[in-house]
Amino acid sequence: MQANDAQTLVLCVLADGPLHGYAINTAIEELTGERLGAGSLYGALTRLEAKGLVEPVEGQGRQQPVRLTTTGREVLQRELTTMARIAATGLRHLRANPA
Repeated sequence: MQANDAQTLVLCVLADGPLHGYAINTAIEELTGERLGAGSLYGALTRLEAKGLVEPVEGQGRQQPVRLTTTGREVLQRELTTMARIAATGLRHLRANPA
């Protein structure tokens, strides 16, 4: 999995609301069947926060939930729209029906 893939997965699961690291990884596992390694997950979170796409919210104890920013939602929507167009084209070329 590429770094950008990890970032996209994090943004996708945060689109439903704020989560802390373990919950993010659990949601990603439910979505993809695979967990991110700690370095991939927290590296993605660090990069996304530096880009202003996610921000921390008040947590309880050691858990630090993060949420999408308005910019993060816009970036995710553009990226998913592009990915959907690419997937549709690829499936059409393969003469496959999308699931």
